[in-house]
Amino acid sequence: MFAMVLLTVSTLGRLFVSRLGSVRAGAVNPRFFQIYQGGSEPEASAKLARHFVNLFEAPTLFYVACLAAIATGQSGTVLVALAWLYVGARLVHTIIHTGANVLNYRIAAYFSSWAVLLALWIRVVAGAADH
Repeated sequence: MFAMVLLTVSTLGRLFVSRLGSVRAGAVNPRFFQIYQGGSEPEASAKLARHFVNLFEAPTLFYVACLAAIATGQSGTVLVALAWLYVGARLVHTIIHTGANVLNYRIAAYFSSWAVLLALWIRVVAGAADH
């Protein structure tokens, strides 16, 4: 879970630096960020902003699955491996989405992370039934 937090915080840091750079370069009026009207955000920071929001969508189910595993006393290699696979898939998705943003690769990384998340949840539910 801490690795996902670090990924989220690093994306926030990159977003801040990108927005600050856009304002300093005159690419966007700083007043735009007051209510997000009266212009448009440059593509680089817009991608980071969208991705930052994305890190509060599906990953919340990851955090809940991890907490459910902890609450039910589950551990083990399979759970840990699935958790790290999820973080890895989300990292790959981040690199693609905030980088070249090749849609086919991004979709593959995104749905891979969902497949791993589903497997993690199945393992947590099955493990809870055993306890």
